[in-house]
Amino acid sequence: MDFIAITVLGNRNSGKSKTWNKLFGRRVKTGIEVRRLYFNRKEYVKVFLVSGSPEERETYVGGIIGRKRPQIILCSIQYREDAFQTIQFFIDNNYSIFCHWLNPGFHDDSNVPVFDSLGIINCLLSLNATVGIRNGKKNPSKRVREMRGYIYGWAKTRNLILSD
Repeated sequence: MDFIAITVLGNRNSGKSKTWNKLFGRRVKTGIEVRRLYFNRKEYVKVFLVSGSPEERETYVGGIIGRKRPQIILCSIQYREDAFQTIQFFIDNNYSIFCHWLNPGFHDDSNVPVFDSLGIINCLLSLNATVGIRNGKKNPSKRVREMRGYIYGWAKTRNLILSD
């Protein structure tokens, strides 16, 4: 597939926005246009960011993205039943999915990962998504570095890396 959704799944206040802020090296919010995600001082890719999850906003992800068809979407997904609607949008629009599930999340009561009671991870795996469980209570540097490397490799093989 030539489209990818890089997602962070988690409960409310689990560290989803913190992940995007660390990835960009500054505070970022959902925009209306694609933006540059730099890998170093020169190389970057164009991405569309959905920082506040569509579920928390009670908004359909397609309404946030609009008619654009960005090749790379970065999207927060809140761990709740309507997350399936966001996942289905990506599948319907031919996006492959890379997901980090923040479990436990930064503000979760437990320090122990919880069982996937909603079946979201099983759904993602059945769709051939790349899924990893990451501890949202830990410093996000390692998971963000992993995510950045994945995006870089995916984009490089498709000649999507641009430079200043």
